[in-house]
Amino acid sequence: MNRVYVCSCFGVTEKQVQQHADAGACTPRQIASACKAGTDCGSCVRRIQAILGRGSCPRRDLLDQGEPALADLTEAGAEADALSEAA
Repeated sequence: MNRVYVCSCFGVTEKQVQQHADAGACTPRQIASACKAGTDCGSCVRRIQAILGRGSCPRRDLLDQGEPALADLTEAGAEADALSEAA
């Protein structure tokens, strides 16, 4: 299986970023909170933005209303990590 790394600093793959986005992460900051991608050298932030821009954000309405969009980001991150390890 060919892995496409988005963040070389922390070894985060495109698939992992997409999994966090599918779990509700709508911004690079939320991705960073989930898996650290984008928090070291920052060269991957534009790539993360591109991945996030591919689909709609199901929780954007909550963000627009000032509500927390990711109540369980830590749990979503653990699930995505478990999925990536199984792959």
